Amino acid sequence: MSLRSDLQALREAFPERDDVLPALFIGHGNPMNAVEDNVFSQTWESVGAALPRPEAILCVSAHWETRGTFLTAMERPQTIHDFGGFPPELFAVEYPSPGSPELAALAKETIQSADAGLTSDWGLDHGAWSVLCRMFPEASVPVVQLSLDRFQSPEFHYALGQELKSLRKRGILVLGSGNIVHNLRLAKWDDSAADWALSFDALSAKLIEGGDDDALVNYLSLGEEARLSIPTPEHYLPLLYTLGLRDKGEPVTFFNEGVALNSISMRSVRFG
Repeated sequence: MSLRSDLQALREAFPERDDVLPALFIGHGNPMNAVEDNVFSQTWESVGAALPRPEAILCVSAHWETRGTFLTAMERPQTIHDFGGFPPELFAVEYPSPGSPELAALAKETIQSADAGLTSDWGLDHGAWSVLCRMFPEASVPVVQLSLDRFQSPEFHYALGQELKSLRKRGILVLGSGNIVHNLRLAKWDDSAADWALSFDALSAKLIEGGDDDALVNYLSLGEEARLSIPTPEHYLPLLYTLGLRDKGEPVTFFNEGVALNSISMRSVRFG
């Protein structure tokens, strides 16, 4: 079979639909949100219930960093408990969603700015399953993860998100999972919220609403509050994928607004 016919078969597996699925960024925060009944998990449940049912999900998680760009391509991705020091009930969570080698292959062909690899060496990390187990608790929607190339610039990640935009027309829910503000060294296990975290979270919301993607991509130019909020980029970069996925003029909806644990923004965004 030729490359052209292979690609045609992949596109036929996910035909274009009349509706365009929303693009989401989820502030996932504390892994315990997967098992606790709180305002964050309750909102994830309501948002998931209100979405058109996707054919499959492509998730960009803060917790899978690689050299190069990779997609999970197994039939049954494992549930990865990539954390320590939490109660046994969290380690007992399994999210047995199917994978989708077909979506992984289609995404690989859709990506032009990188030679994306297909792998069976990962699965679903908690950036993916801690959110999806509340949004889609039946675990029946196939899920593929896309890795973050830690050696690439913010501009690269934003542009890669733009390349994936066409998947929204094929029934694919593309979801970024991270946190706009994420500084664990300054976290506190209470209900406090640092002034600088609140300020940068609010600035980010203003820039998102205003469509100023350039400022959000070039976040290091936004001053000391940005440097405190994003000491390392992995939790921020999934937002850039979601920004790249949006069409000009699409409605913007925020949910789970607020800062938890002093230095983690839970702000989540829906385009469309």
